[in-house]
Amino acid sequence: MATYAVGDIQGCYDALQRLLEACRFDVAADRLWLVGDLVNRGPRSLDTLRFVRDLGSRAVTVLGNHDLYLLMAAAGFGRRSKGDTLDPILDAPDRDELLDWLRCQRLCHHEGRFCLVHAGLLPQWTVGKARALAHEVEQILGGPDYLDFMRNMWGSEPVAWSDDLTGWPRLRVIVNAMTRMRFCSPEGAMEFRSKGEASAAPDGFVPWFEVPGRLSADHVLVTGHWSALGLRMEANLLALDSGCLWGRHLTAVRLEDRALFQVGCPANAAQA
Repeated sequence: MATYAVGDIQGCYDALQRLLEACRFDVAADRLWLVGDLVNRGPRSLDTLRFVRDLGSRAVTVLGNHDLYLLMAAAGFGRRSKGDTLDPILDAPDRDELLDWLRCQRLCHHEGRFCLVHAGLLPQWTVGKARALAHEVEQILGGPDYLDFMRNMWGSEPVAWSDDLTGWPRLRVIVNAMTRMRFCSPEGAMEFRSKGEASAAPDGFVPWFEVPGRLSADHVLVTGHWSALGLRMEANLLALDSGCLWGRHLTAVRLEDRALFQVGCPANAAQA
Protein backbone atom coordinates (compact mmCIF):
# COMPACT_ATOMS: atom_id res chain seq x y z
CA MET A 1 0.00 0.00 0.00
CA ALA A 2 1.21 3.49 -0.89
CA THR A 3 -0.11 6.92 0.04
CA TYR A 4 0.06 9.65 -2.60
CA ALA A 5 -0.36 13.26 -1.48
CA VAL A 6 -1.76 15.42 -4.31
CA GLY A 7 -1.72 19.20 -4.67
CA ASP A 8 -4.61 21.53 -5.45
CA ILE A 9 -6.79 20.09 -8.23
CA GLN A 10 -9.38 22.88 -8.55
CA GLY A 11 -11.49 21.05 -11.08
CA CYS A 12 -8.59 19.94 -13.30
CA TYR A 13 -10.00 16.43 -13.54
CA ASP A 14 -8.14 15.35 -16.67
CA ALA A 15 -4.79 16.28 -15.14
CA LEU A 16 -5.71 14.33 -12.01
CA GLN A 17 -6.42 11.20 -14.04
CA ARG A 18 -3.13 11.52 -15.91
CA LEU A 19 -1.30 12.00 -12.62
CA LEU A 20 -2.87 8.89 -11.09
CA GLU A 21 -1.86 6.94 -14.19
CA ALA A 22 1.71 8.22 -13.82
CA CYS A 23 1.69 7.10 -10.18
CA ARG A 24 0.20 3.74 -11.13
CA PHE A 25 -2.37 4.39 -8.44
CA ASP A 26 -4.07 1.15 -7.38
CA VAL A 27 -7.57 1.96 -6.14
CA ALA A 28 -7.76 -1.40 -4.37
CA ALA A 29 -4.60 -0.91 -2.32
CA ASP A 30 -3.31 2.67 -2.38
CA ARG A 31 -4.60 5.85 -0.79
CA LEU A 32 -4.81 9.49 -1.84
CA TRP A 33 -4.23 12.44 0.46
CA LEU A 34 -5.72 15.56 -1.11
CA VAL A 35 -4.71 18.99 0.20
CA GLY A 36 -8.08 20.61 -0.52
CA ASP A 37 -9.42 22.93 -3.20
CA LEU A 38 -10.89 20.06 -5.12
CA VAL A 39 -13.09 22.48 -7.04
CA ASN A 40 -13.48 25.84 -8.77
CA ARG A 41 -11.93 27.72 -11.68
CA GLY A 42 -10.88 24.54 -13.47
CA PRO A 43 -13.15 23.03 -16.15
CA ARG A 44 -14.39 19.80 -14.48
CA SER A 45 -15.16 20.48 -10.84
CA LEU A 46 -18.26 18.28 -10.82
CA ASP A 47 -16.37 15.25 -12.18
CA THR A 48 -13.57 15.83 -9.65
CA LEU A 49 -15.97 15.97 -6.73
CA ARG A 50 -17.81 12.83 -7.80
CA PHE A 51 -14.57 10.95 -8.38
CA VAL A 52 -13.09 11.73 -4.97
CA ARG A 53 -16.38 11.06 -3.20
CA ASP A 54 -16.66 7.68 -4.91
CA LEU A 55 -13.16 6.67 -3.76
CA GLY A 56 -14.59 6.37 -0.25
CA SER A 57 -11.98 5.47 2.35
CA ARG A 58 -9.24 5.32 -0.29
CA ALA A 59 -9.18 9.14 -0.31
CA VAL A 60 -8.53 11.51 2.58
CA THR A 61 -9.28 15.12 1.74
CA VAL A 62 -9.18 18.26 3.82
CA LEU A 63 -11.21 21.35 3.03
CA GLY A 64 -9.67 24.26 1.17
CA ASN A 65 -10.93 27.80 0.81
CA HIS A 66 -12.52 27.04 -2.57
CA ASP A 67 -14.34 24.02 -1.15
CA LEU A 68 -15.75 26.17 1.65
CA TYR A 69 -16.62 28.85 -0.91
CA LEU A 70 -18.67 26.26 -2.81
CA LEU A 71 -20.58 25.41 0.37
CA MET A 72 -21.19 29.10 1.03
CA ALA A 73 -22.43 29.68 -2.52
CA ALA A 74 -24.75 26.70 -2.30
CA ALA A 75 -26.18 28.10 0.95
CA GLY A 76 -26.74 31.51 -0.65
CA PHE A 77 -24.02 33.41 1.23
CA GLY A 78 -21.02 35.37 0.00
CA ARG A 79 -20.44 37.01 -3.35
CA ARG A 80 -19.88 34.99 -6.51
CA SER A 81 -16.67 35.68 -8.41
CA LYS A 82 -16.32 36.14 -12.15
CA GLY A 83 -14.04 33.13 -12.61
CA ASP A 84 -16.22 30.60 -10.78
CA THR A 85 -16.89 27.23 -12.39
CA LEU A 86 -19.29 26.01 -9.72
CA ASP A 87 -22.59 26.06 -11.62
CA PRO A 88 -22.33 22.46 -12.92
CA ILE A 89 -22.15 21.31 -9.29
CA LEU A 90 -24.95 23.59 -8.12
CA ASP A 91 -27.16 22.45 -11.02
CA ALA A 92 -26.34 18.72 -10.74
CA PRO A 93 -29.09 16.25 -9.81
CA ASP A 94 -26.86 14.85 -7.06
CA ARG A 95 -25.76 18.26 -5.73
CA ASP A 96 -27.21 17.73 -2.26
CA GLU A 97 -25.45 14.39 -1.81
CA LEU A 98 -22.15 15.87 -3.00
CA LEU A 99 -22.43 18.94 -0.81
CA ASP A 100 -23.41 16.89 2.25
CA TRP A 101 -20.37 14.71 1.66
CA LEU A 102 -18.09 17.72 1.23
CA ARG A 103 -19.13 19.48 4.41
CA CYS A 104 -18.38 16.33 6.39
CA GLN A 105 -14.72 16.31 5.34
CA ARG A 106 -11.98 17.32 7.74
CA LEU A 107 -10.21 20.64 8.08
CA CYS A 108 -7.00 18.96 9.28
CA HIS A 109 -5.90 15.32 9.25
CA HIS A 110 -3.13 13.89 11.44
CA GLU A 111 -1.65 10.47 10.96
CA GLY A 112 1.73 9.35 12.30
CA ARG A 113 4.34 12.02 11.60
CA PHE A 114 2.24 13.68 8.89
CA CYS A 115 -0.34 16.45 9.15
CA LEU A 116 -2.52 17.28 6.15
CA VAL A 117 -3.97 20.82 6.02
CA HIS A 118 -4.80 23.10 3.12
CA ALA A 119 -2.90 26.30 4.00
CA GLY A 120 -0.93 25.90 7.23
CA LEU A 121 -0.93 26.07 11.02
CA LEU A 122 -0.37 29.07 13.25
CA PRO A 123 3.03 28.98 14.99
CA GLN A 124 1.60 28.57 18.51
CA TRP A 125 -0.36 25.43 17.58
CA THR A 126 1.03 21.96 18.01
CA VAL A 127 -0.39 19.40 15.62
CA GLY A 128 -2.44 17.95 18.46
CA LYS A 129 -3.85 21.38 19.30
CA ALA A 130 -4.62 22.05 15.64
CA ARG A 131 -6.45 18.76 15.28
CA ALA A 132 -8.60 19.56 18.34
CA LEU A 133 -9.39 23.03 16.99
CA ALA A 134 -10.25 21.62 13.56
CA HIS A 135 -12.67 19.25 15.25
CA GLU A 136 -14.57 22.23 16.67
CA VAL A 137 -15.19 23.51 13.15
CA GLU A 138 -15.96 20.06 11.75
CA GLN A 139 -18.63 19.42 14.36
CA ILE A 140 -20.66 22.47 13.46
CA LEU A 141 -19.98 22.23 9.71
CA GLY A 142 -21.21 18.65 9.65
CA GLY A 143 -24.12 19.30 12.00
CA PRO A 144 -27.65 20.70 11.77
CA ASP A 145 -26.57 24.31 12.44
CA TYR A 146 -24.08 24.53 9.60
CA LEU A 147 -26.04 27.31 7.85
CA ASP A 148 -25.35 29.60 10.80
CA PHE A 149 -21.67 28.79 10.36
CA MET A 150 -21.82 29.59 6.64
CA ARG A 151 -23.49 32.91 7.43
CA ASN A 152 -20.74 33.91 9.88
CA MET A 153 -17.61 32.30 8.43
CA TRP A 154 -16.65 35.00 5.91
CA GLY A 155 -14.17 37.68 6.96
CA SER A 156 -10.55 38.26 7.97
CA GLU A 157 -11.00 39.28 11.60
CA PRO A 158 -9.64 38.49 14.11
CA VAL A 159 -6.20 38.16 12.52
CA ALA A 160 -4.59 36.30 15.42
CA TRP A 161 -5.36 33.38 17.69
CA SER A 162 -6.15 33.63 21.38
CA ASP A 163 -7.29 30.82 23.64
CA ASP A 164 -9.87 33.28 24.98
CA LEU A 165 -11.70 33.55 21.65
CA THR A 166 -15.23 32.17 21.58
CA GLY A 167 -18.10 31.81 19.15
CA TRP A 168 -17.83 32.76 15.50
CA PRO A 169 -14.57 34.75 15.87
CA ARG A 170 -12.89 31.64 17.31
CA LEU A 171 -14.07 29.41 14.47
CA ARG A 172 -13.22 32.06 11.86
CA VAL A 173 -9.58 32.25 12.98
CA ILE A 174 -9.28 28.45 12.82
CA VAL A 175 -10.74 28.35 9.31
CA ASN A 176 -8.66 31.27 8.05
CA ALA A 177 -5.40 29.83 9.36
CA MET A 178 -6.03 26.37 7.94
CA THR A 179 -7.45 27.43 4.57
CA ARG A 180 -6.23 30.97 3.73
CA MET A 181 -2.95 31.78 5.48
CA ARG A 182 0.32 32.41 3.65
CA PHE A 183 2.17 35.01 5.70
CA CYS A 184 2.03 35.69 9.42
CA SER A 185 4.03 37.63 11.98
CA PRO A 186 6.35 35.85 14.43
CA GLU A 187 3.56 36.36 16.97
CA GLY A 188 1.04 34.64 14.70
CA ALA A 189 -0.92 37.59 13.26
CA MET A 190 -2.08 36.66 9.76
CA GLU A 191 -1.82 38.81 6.62
CA PHE A 192 -4.26 37.94 3.83
CA ARG A 193 -3.64 40.50 1.07
CA SER A 194 -0.30 39.18 -0.18
CA LYS A 195 -0.34 36.18 -2.52
CA GLY A 196 3.08 36.37 -4.12
CA GLU A 197 6.29 34.45 -3.67
CA ALA A 198 7.75 33.75 -0.24
CA SER A 199 10.46 36.34 -0.88
CA ALA A 200 7.77 39.04 -1.24
CA ALA A 201 6.67 38.92 2.39
CA PRO A 202 5.23 42.21 3.67
CA ASP A 203 7.20 44.07 6.33
CA GLY A 204 6.91 42.34 9.67
CA PHE A 205 5.67 39.06 8.19
CA VAL A 206 7.24 35.78 7.06
CA PRO A 207 5.90 32.64 5.40
CA TRP A 208 4.00 30.81 8.12
CA PHE A 209 6.35 27.79 7.97
CA GLU A 210 9.43 29.96 8.58
CA VAL A 211 8.34 31.37 11.94
CA PRO A 212 11.09 30.52 14.47
CA GLY A 213 9.95 28.07 17.10
CA ARG A 214 6.84 26.95 15.21
CA LEU A 215 5.28 24.27 17.44
CA SER A 216 4.18 22.03 14.54
CA ALA A 217 7.74 21.75 13.18
CA ASP A 218 8.09 18.27 14.71
CA HIS A 219 5.71 16.91 12.04
CA VAL A 220 5.73 16.91 8.26
CA LEU A 221 3.00 19.31 7.16
CA VAL A 222 1.45 18.44 3.80
CA THR A 223 -0.14 21.55 2.32
CA GLY A 224 -1.30 23.32 -0.83
CA HIS A 225 -3.01 26.69 -1.38
CA TRP A 226 0.06 28.76 -2.33
CA SER A 227 0.62 28.42 -6.07
CA ALA A 228 3.17 31.26 -6.16
CA LEU A 229 5.26 29.34 -3.63
CA GLY A 230 5.34 26.34 -5.93
CA LEU A 231 6.53 22.87 -5.03
CA ARG A 232 8.61 22.88 -1.87
CA MET A 233 9.92 19.70 -0.26
CA GLU A 234 11.68 20.13 3.06
CA ALA A 235 12.27 17.92 6.08
CA ASN A 236 9.06 19.06 7.76
CA LEU A 237 7.08 20.49 4.82
CA LEU A 238 5.59 19.20 1.59
CA ALA A 239 3.98 22.19 -0.14
CA LEU A 240 2.30 20.73 -3.22
CA ASP A 241 0.40 23.49 -5.03
CA SER A 242 2.49 23.61 -8.19
CA GLY A 243 0.04 25.73 -10.19
CA CYS A 244 -1.86 23.23 -12.30
CA LEU A 245 -4.71 25.69 -12.64
CA TRP A 246 -2.31 28.25 -14.10
CA GLY A 247 -0.77 25.97 -16.72
CA ARG A 248 2.13 24.55 -14.71
CA HIS A 249 1.97 21.12 -13.03
CA LEU A 250 -0.18 18.88 -10.88
CA THR A 251 2.02 17.17 -8.30
CA ALA A 252 1.90 14.02 -6.19
CA VAL A 253 4.42 12.84 -3.61
CA ARG A 254 4.47 9.26 -2.33
CA LEU A 255 4.72 9.74 1.40
CA GLU A 256 6.58 6.52 2.14
CA ASP A 257 9.70 7.46 0.15
CA ARG A 258 9.06 11.02 -1.13
CA ALA A 259 9.01 9.88 -4.76
CA LEU A 260 7.81 12.78 -6.91
CA PHE A 261 5.28 12.56 -9.74
CA GLN A 262 4.14 15.46 -11.94
CA VAL A 263 2.07 16.02 -15.07
CA GLY A 264 1.85 19.17 -17.13
CA CYS A 265 -1.38 21.14 -17.21
CA PRO A 266 -2.87 23.07 -20.15
CA ALA A 267 -2.29 26.80 -20.01
CA ASN A 268 -6.02 27.52 -20.42
CA ALA A 269 -7.16 25.46 -17.43
CA ALA A 270 -8.22 28.53 -15.45
CA GLN A 271 -11.48 30.07 -16.55
CA ALA A 272 -10.84 33.42 -14.80
